[in-house]
Amino acid sequence: MSNDISSLHPVGVWKHFQRIARIPRPSGGEARIREFVVGFGASLGLETIVDDAGNVIIRKPAVAGMEDRVGIILQAHLDMVPQKIGGIEHDFENDPIEAVVDGEWVRASGTTLGADNGIGVAAILAVLESPAPRHGPLEALFTANEENGMSGAFGLRPGLLGGGILLNLDSEDEGELFIGCAGGLDATVKFDFEGKPLPLGYNGFVLTVGGLSGGHSGMDIHLGRGNANKIMNRLLQHGRQCHGLLLSSVEGGSLRNAIPRESSARVAVPRAGGEAFLQETAALAETINNECSATDPELSIAIEKTVVPSRIVDESAFAGLLEAISACPDGVVRMSGEIPGLVETSSNLAVVRSADGFVTVECLLRSSADSALQELGTRIGDLFRSAGASVVLDGGYPGWKPNPESRMLGIMRRVYRDCFGKVPALKAVHAGLECGIIGATYPKLDMVSFGPTIRHPHSPYEKVDIASVEKFHIFLEQVLASAPTVLS
Repeated sequence: MSNDISSLHPVGVWKHFQRIARIPRPSGGEARIREFVVGFGASLGLETIVDDAGNVIIRKPAVAGMEDRVGIILQAHLDMVPQKIGGIEHDFENDPIEAVVDGEWVRASGTTLGADNGIGVAAILAVLESPAPRHGPLEALFTANEENGMSGAFGLRPGLLGGGILLNLDSEDEGELFIGCAGGLDATVKFDFEGKPLPLGYNGFVLTVGGLSGGHSGMDIHLGRGNANKIMNRLLQHGRQCHGLLLSSVEGGSLRNAIPRESSARVAVPRAGGEAFLQETAALAETINNECSATDPELSIAIEKTVVPSRIVDESAFAGLLEAISACPDGVVRMSGEIPGLVETSSNLAVVRSADGFVTVECLLRSSADSALQELGTRIGDLFRSAGASVVLDGGYPGWKPNPESRMLGIMRRVYRDCFGKVPALKAVHAGLECGIIGATYPKLDMVSFGPTIRHPHSPYEKVDIASVEKFHIFLEQVLASAPTVLS
């Protein structure tokens, strides 16, 4: 295995990706990557601006003879999802990502790689820098905070962009062109509880769930992978019902758009039943491991004795929390009746976290049907409110309705066939591409999304296929050279 990706092809893309990977850029912490991109545009003498939402726009004039082509906007997002394997020391606010070559793939060591969407950013920088590709008027749009609310896309003002075509470089299957995406909605739940002193006669334990595969809560939700919060809830329910378990604290998951991989809970169990609790919980853990063996072979469930906690969640709030999480939809809710194999509606029970006096539960809901999204939000809201919690539904963003008659789509299908001898597949994606939001502000844009092959995004196992990056780059350059003079 080698840390040197500079010799990979296309050299320009990998050169820029290596630089980008070494710049910390978690969602909401894009200052350094924004500064880098702004400096890059200025170094080329190109018009470069930063808007009020933190987006960067760089404009490159058409090459000679291409001035009459419809302007193209190349779009990618600056931030990445920070996820790491338990035990790995990595500060995403300050530490660089070390990208390594591993056979036919590039990956990181124990953390997310940031190919989502660093490869898209790198490809745009390569186009801006190179004199080789033929193209009409170009605008490079680098959006902020895509992974944690899409605030950059939401803050994009009308009239700022002049192009008629938007190519989103944030898809993850080479050879497929995406023309639609799901909308999303955040559900934030809060259980207030009275912290009580723990009575005498209890032992303290820590339950941990780890090693799950995790992944993107849109792209991977159909794979049926284990959810650490659901598994922990099952362990806690059994302990409470059978052994009088009491909860002191719980912390599971970290990001709404990542399937939760880890959870830990500090609990107390009556001393007289401690050995039975250990034996039966170990047996339940083995059962869960067997159930998840196909999707999560590295799942680990551990029980360790610890100091006795001083305070616990009151019994009523604890019972309501467990029952509501147990009943909360998680995973695929409904498959699309129009596009075979596409998830229509889903829920990711992403975060369960206690603090002083309350427990917060966060879910990300997705659907390509606005009515189904609202209905799911109502259902989850009613469920948690009936358990005594407060619920806020916000952060909603629109989906992107497919347009199979798109002029640019037809051109891109022909270009791909000419380059690689086959017609690319047309897809919609069960994830929140920024196209839906940008399209709401710029409704006349002709939009298509594509990218190289990336596996396990939003997880520490993220990797990008080397050969697909070269095909992606070749295709991008040929598409730019084939821009039409009119869209109608």
